[in-house]
Amino acid sequence: MDQLPRKLGTLDATMIVIGIVIGAGIFLLPNVMARSVPSGPGMLAIWVVAGVLSYFGALAFAELGAMMPATGGHYVYMREAFGPGAAFLCGWIFMLAVVPGGMAFLSVSFSIYLDQFIPLTPALRSVVSLGLLAVLAGANYIGVKEGAWIQRIFTSLKIGGLLLIIGAAAMAPRAAGAAHDIARTVSYGGIGYALTACLMAYNGWSYVSFVAGEIKDPQRNLPRALALGMLAVGALYVSANLAYLHVMTVPEIAATERVGAAVAGRTLGPGGAGLLAVVVLLSIVGAINGNILTGARIPFAQARDGVFFARFGRVHPRFETPALAIVAGSIWTSILILTGSYETLFAYAMLSSWGFYTLGVLAVWVLRRKMPDAPRPYRMWGYPYSMLAFVLVSAWYMVDAIVNQPKTSLIALAVTAAGVPFYLIFRAQARAAEETPPVRPEVVS
Repeated sequence: MDQLPRKLGTLDATMIVIGIVIGAGIFLLPNVMARSVPSGPGMLAIWVVAGVLSYFGALAFAELGAMMPATGGHYVYMREAFGPGAAFLCGWIFMLAVVPGGMAFLSVSFSIYLDQFIPLTPALRSVVSLGLLAVLAGANYIGVKEGAWIQRIFTSLKIGGLLLIIGAAAMAPRAAGAAHDIARTVSYGGIGYALTACLMAYNGWSYVSFVAGEIKDPQRNLPRALALGMLAVGALYVSANLAYLHVMTVPEIAATERVGAAVAGRTLGPGGAGLLAVVVLLSIVGAINGNILTGARIPFAQARDGVFFARFGRVHPRFETPALAIVAGSIWTSILILTGSYETLFAYAMLSSWGFYTLGVLAVWVLRRKMPDAPRPYRMWGYPYSMLAFVLVSAWYMVDAIVNQPKTSLIALAVTAAGVPFYLIFRAQARAAEETPPVRPEVVS
């Protein structure tokens, strides 16, 4: 077995999109939003704008994925549009920081929420975080279908729990004074901060591209999964915020750290907060599993290109998975959990990752010029305006981050640049291997 087989259908790919994108942000971010933009309509508008922009990004990746349905996705698009060096750095930042940093954060968050039901010491929290990671990595190690079924189950439960809370809030009496939260003074800084937070809440839509090489009929199913997945996420996010604003006033939301728990408590009684914690736990499991399922394909694709350790490009002969990549990624994530360095690394990597998201979307324009005759089963809706909207807002976000957070931005660039010498080493080794003639056995006379 030399290639990863195509075993994932439309439902699997859609559940990957939803499961990775929806984490704990929708339950916590409304508090940040209300403090930054103290206006109900303003908050909703920013959620909608961020959702539309993320949807445009997903449509760009839908065109690229249908055109080049290969394992590695985003990495492959970067390679074809901007060259192997840019592609390596994209894979480097996701493999080193973005994916493992996100998984470590989610694993630790799981143990924190579990503490509401089972008191845990700091040591036990680490054990729980590592145990959850090990179980999910093991399931994905033994088969992509096993990982896909976990994704289906936990994402479905997550959606069901979120819909229950939204429905209960919709049927609850309207909060006194909620109707007057129409417009308040909103600053540019507040809008920028809120929009950035929302974009992060929608983050993760590109990850399904990493498993494009394992999706059945990818020319049709990958665009469908991206479109359906992001439409579902956007609808759930906006509905949840409408529910929050129905039950609580904007000042109350701004003063409440865990808005989701507060709304569940008001609408579902004493057990509401506990139910919300269960929904968050389910949400976290689905997000971690999706990250393991997709993230391991980055080093796999790089190894196949000769710019990473060759063993990472091997397919397990029995389980038909990138087994070593899954194990190595889980070990690195475990180290980040135990050292507590994941938050810093993840924070520094976000600016770089957004730069590669922008280049990935811009690859649609580049490849339409470099490869005009290549088959494109799906073409990005609204092009070029949808692409330009995403690129312009992303450029604004990155410039704003550099101006207002220069130290963090410089470190982010340094973390990315640290991949350059590794790329040069791997490329040199690959070229040496190509130039070395095969050794012929000696003939004994």
